[in-house]
Amino acid sequence: MKRPDFVTLRLFVAIADERSLTRAAEREHLALAAVSKRISDLEDQTGISLLYRRPRGIELTPAGHAFLHHARLILAGLSRLDADMSEYRVGIKGHVRLHANTSSVIEFLPDDLGDFMNRFPQIRIDMKERLSHEIVTAVRDGLADIGLYAGHVPAEGLEARLWRRDRLVLVVPQAHSLAEAPSLALEQALDNDFIGLEQDASLQALLQDGARRFDRPLRMRIQVRSFEGICRMIDRGMGIGVLPLRAVNAERHGLRLATIPLIDGWALRDLHLVVRDQEALAVPARQLMDHLLRCGERDPGDSPPATA
Repeated sequence: MKRPDFVTLRLFVAIADERSLTRAAEREHLALAAVSKRISDLEDQTGISLLYRRPRGIELTPAGHAFLHHARLILAGLSRLDADMSEYRVGIKGHVRLHANTSSVIEFLPDDLGDFMNRFPQIRIDMKERLSHEIVTAVRDGLADIGLYAGHVPAEGLEARLWRRDRLVLVVPQAHSLAEAPSLALEQALDNDFIGLEQDASLQALLQDGARRFDRPLRMRIQVRSFEGICRMIDRGMGIGVLPLRAVNAERHGLRLATIPLIDGWALRDLHLVVRDQEALAVPARQLMDHLLRCGERDPGDSPPATA
């Protein structure tokens, strides 16, 4: 197979996004005839049909979806290459792509990354907040150098190490009947309405699994995208929730909240650091990985509460 050029790759991505040869041609500032010719040549080179031509537009064949995946990776790599080289021209000496879940971003990374950037001011960190399963996928696909995620999400084929532990607590309004409890099990709170994260968040999946162990439904009243949103709604008496203790402490300023330790085993949660291949990391990424692991080792972590 002859290697497609970058113009053709960008054009194919545009076609997949627009579902139209005409709109893709307009987006890429090419003549429609030139677009059609490039795609026909591409299919001849691969020996496979990549597009279904429908009356209502373009659809990708299964092979087209596979080609699109690789085209996006190649173009993303080219974009990163260009960005990295431009940074070297202005004095940046390295670039690390870090994806982290919300707990990591709120609880630990402000201090950890602040210390690192003070030590290595010429290393740029491109950090994205993502869901744990998205983080594992990004590391596996080469879109992130380092991932920080909830450890109960599978990461087969990758190198994962324990980084931190966080304690999950029940969060209720200060006037709630459970607010004075020294500790409790999730089962004791299942008669209440819950406020939680969106369904595909790893913390939400963990909470759902915890309720299923008691063969009880989890009465989800509201699902939002942030810890801050959960805390504010709990403060207004709209329900209760389960969140990492340090995250609640970071968000609770001015809010009337009470936190109760959960005695369930899953409430002491592991956060992992994951990479594709530690030995293949560029020096800046390896420096950040070592720094984060040292920060984790110095952190005393959270110990489980005594069983009631």
